Amino acid sequence: MAHEFGLQTASGHLTVSEDSKAPYPADVEAKFRADAAEVIARYPQKRSALLPLLHLVQSVDGYVTGRGIDLCAELLDLTTAEVSGVATFYTQYKRHPNGDYTLGVCTNTLCAVMGGDEIWDAVSGHLGVGHDETTADGRITLERVECNAACDYAPVVMTNWEFFDNQTPESTIALVDDLTAGKPVAPTRGPTSLCTFKQVSRVLAGFHDGLADEGVGAGPASLAGLKLAHEQGWTAPEGASATAAAPAAPEPAASEAPAPAAAAEPGNTEVTPASDEAATAKVEPAATRDPAEQAPAEDDAKARTTGSEKAPRKTSAPKKKGS
Repeated sequence: MAHEFGLQTASGHLTVSEDSKAPYPADVEAKFRADAAEVIARYPQKRSALLPLLHLVQSVDGYVTGRGIDLCAELLDLTTAEVSGVATFYTQYKRHPNGDYTLGVCTNTLCAVMGGDEIWDAVSGHLGVGHDETTADGRITLERVECNAACDYAPVVMTNWEFFDNQTPESTIALVDDLTAGKPVAPTRGPTSLCTFKQVSRVLAGFHDGLADEGVGAGPASLAGLKLAHEQGWTAPEGASATAAAPAAPEPAASEAPAPAAAAEPGNTEVTPASDEAATAKVEPAATRDPAEQAPAEDDAKARTTGSEKAPRKTSAPKKKGS
């Protein structure tokens, strides 16, 4: 059933249950439509608003429900099949009830080497759930994550996409116990408090909660290279940006100004007024041109005259009779 946490099966994850298609209460639907109108107005084509609207559905229902799919299709002039196709493609969209907190344990190469597999085994056994399954109380959904993009803090665990760095089996079990008990939990980096799945889904829909710049953004491991550069007095080499920032050369005096370019001869195809460059191009005198560059133009001129200016035909005087 859609509302029985922890009982989902692999086949059920892609099935929209009938009870999730029940219409929204009038006040909830009115609020959703108002928020959706604000999201849709950000895009030149309203169908482009589908991704944030699916997050908006999750902020209301906790997962992508049948009624959410129907409403998104109506608002964006899409079919329900098109909406479902997107919702089943991205793993951030849940097709069954999600817990209040999504705990993602990285078991990719570096995290696995540093202990990610041990963390996964310990937490999965402690909670009694596997990948993409939710505890019976609806508090925690466990996921095996390919990469949390924080390899310098391996092994890493994410909770609702907030970082918990340098974890151990013991520290992660303590984390899930605190989440289950409703105790306040702070990520290693980022905000000083942890949002629920519904709250973070609303942020992903484009409604900011004011916590984006709260807490530590980059930790010691990320800044180690910068610290070493400061200690050694290293600086970045000057490149194109430094050249671009150099002051422009002074304008030449009036007496040094170049003479105006000579007008092009009729039939000269080297200057074409169709472009801005041609309008300011200089015609180089023929005497100073490289013969190799001049030869094709001369050959082309000869080719144009061949056949149109043939030499006069020689005619012989009429022969006299008897000669």
